[in-house]
Amino acid sequence: MSETPSNTLQYRFDGPEEAPVLILGPSLGTTWHMWDRQVPELAKQWRVLRFDLPGHGGAPAYPAGAVGDLTARLLATLDGLGVQRFGYAGCALGGAVGIELALRHPERLASLALIAASPRFGTADEFRQRGVIVRTNGLDPIARSSPDRWFTGGFAAAQPAITEWAVQMVRTTDPGCYIAACEALASFDVRHELARVGVPTLVLVGSDDQVTGPAEARTLVAGIPDARLAVVPGASHLVPVEQPAAVTDLLVRHFSTAWQPGFDSTTGMTAIQSAPVQTVLAAAPQQPAPIAEIAPAAVRAQEQLTGRPDPYDAGIKVRREVLGDAHVDQALAQADEFSGDFQEFITRYAWGEIWDRPGLDRRSRSCVTLTALVAGGHLDELAFHTRAALRNGLTPAEIKEVLMQAAVYCGVPAANSAFKVAQQVIREETTPTE
Repeated sequence: MSETPSNTLQYRFDGPEEAPVLILGPSLGTTWHMWDRQVPELAKQWRVLRFDLPGHGGAPAYPAGAVGDLTARLLATLDGLGVQRFGYAGCALGGAVGIELALRHPERLASLALIAASPRFGTADEFRQRGVIVRTNGLDPIARSSPDRWFTGGFAAAQPAITEWAVQMVRTTDPGCYIAACEALASFDVRHELARVGVPTLVLVGSDDQVTGPAEARTLVAGIPDARLAVVPGASHLVPVEQPAAVTDLLVRHFSTAWQPGFDSTTGMTAIQSAPVQTVLAAAPQQPAPIAEIAPAAVRAQEQLTGRPDPYDAGIKVRREVLGDAHVDQALAQADEFSGDFQEFITRYAWGEIWDRPGLDRRSRSCVTLTALVAGGHLDELAFHTRAALRNGLTPAEIKEVLMQAAVYCGVPAANSAFKVAQQVIREETTPTE
């Protein structure tokens, strides 16, 4: 095990020191122990490195809010150990790290296995909503519902000890690190980049996975040039735990036959192996999922005249992060010839120029915005900005204090109406879904 500075990850090694390194990456809410049943067999051929996500499994609680940040910490850990080239298998969030490695650091990666993974995990709204629930209620509601997401019903009923282990694993995670990891998944979307994954890839999924199931796995296989699909029957999301023997066998076969040689400094070229891995089920070719986004029309005059980047692109990004995809999609879908210019205006100036300024953090901007909306009596906008405030990190108690302050300076009747709106929104947003 390791001492862990803030820019690295907690890790452990198993297997012979002289063997090639194989890294196993965990899912959100789990620890490296999710791989316990795979390690004895894998460690016969590889030097197996497992790592914990920040704040998971007793690891130091240094939150990482982006998959790229987690990847950078993993590489810093490996650099400190002198590990330059390796195979990688990751589950869910660990799989996202694997895709990031393949896209941004292909020279380090010899072979890849993506388990219960996806090029985009649900919607950004879903994960930011989960962060709101954790911030308000703690991790207990998420922990209690984890077995339903991770295991089939039959397995959970037959294995109460493992089910309780899963609950406790989530319950003992640092809430701030869990919320940051939710944000990392919310912002992860590499659907349009899959064709650049250049290493042999095994995509492995449980047949009954309701979180990132066979449909998401087939999207990966359709987009990655050298990918094979394995569907494990009778397994849900945490397939290495539920079907350990099947997963171990598939990993051994993949990494034994599909290990791409590294860069050869004597020839200046990279040798590429093309030996396919045997799989349980091969997917038919599919096109990657389409990506829909409303972009600004033509090149902006402001950018041409001033040389400054057009703030529209930054604005649409911030607007989505603060208000959520569903709200923004609805607003843009309803825009027509009459209202389209206004939607473009607020995206560029309210969100790209003001909300994206560095002078205040988003929590502070939410406080200011809520107060201004109370003062103006804008209750419709108060509702969705209350949701935004929760996403930006304000707790219900802090929102209450903002409205109490507004009652003094904006008037009791205005605050009375605001409390009714905010109370309803907070109930909807912070009630855990079982």
